[in-house]
Amino acid sequence: MKLFSSVKDIRVFLNEQKSLGKSIGFVPTMGALHEGHLSLMRKAKTENDLLVVSIFVNPIQFNNKNDLQKYPRNLEDDSQMLEAVGCDILFAPDEKEMYPEPINKTYDFGPLAEVMEGKFRPGHFNGVAIVVKRLFDIIEPARAYFGEKDFQQLTIIKKLVEIEKMDVEIVPCPIVREEDGLAMSSRNRLLTPDQRKVAPFIYKTLQEAKLRRNHICANPLRQMIINVFEGNENFRLEYFDIVDDKNLQSINGWNNKVGTIACVAAWLGDVRLIDNIRII
Repeated sequence: MKLFSSVKDIRVFLNEQKSLGKSIGFVPTMGALHEGHLSLMRKAKTENDLLVVSIFVNPIQFNNKNDLQKYPRNLEDDSQMLEAVGCDILFAPDEKEMYPEPINKTYDFGPLAEVMEGKFRPGHFNGVAIVVKRLFDIIEPARAYFGEKDFQQLTIIKKLVEIEKMDVEIVPCPIVREEDGLAMSSRNRLLTPDQRKVAPFIYKTLQEAKLRRNHICANPLRQMIINVFEGNENFRLEYFDIVDDKNLQSINGWNNKVGTIACVAAWLGDVRLIDNIRII
């Protein structure tokens, strides 16, 4: 595995590889890697000649400074996992390398960025869009791989590619879960042992929502699930919604012709966890 921290150096190397006709699959990450990340990389390996992974904890997508400071970082451990999965190139720049000039770009994603994560994390998706655009400009991949756990982010990135007219295929990849159902996340390692034991409640409740879809309409189901979370003293619910999977707006009734996702964000102690499940 080749390691680059310089934008100039990785671009020179990748341009050489492209001149040889090699395709590039790209997985952008903030490190603290887990099996969910590795599943994206394995898929990218099967569909491209070269796998490029970036590790960069992007400060401008954190609206909470404490969250940024607590975000787990261990480049040595991450590098070992990348070697094991067969990563060809690791790009691990610092902030000055990524943002040599002041950042003043503002994207308008309309209603996509005004609900759920966008409502509770102002500026988050603009920061995500800026760093993804920057990384795409540096790597110029044929395909980029994103997990469906961050479903709203995935939708925003697809919109970003449309707005910027970038020549990259966005490849969605299924959520990877622990044996007890907890969606894999870098934040899981911040949970205490007792919190980790109760964390699967989130996915179990989402499964209950999916099961009840055949017996109850969307509005009362939404309220029922909110009540279930509010009745569990371990969690502080931030939002639960049932939305159209294209425009992310709340739905009032079922329509089998429209894809529907149930999305949740909840605090377990000081750790914020998100998850989702496809209803239709």
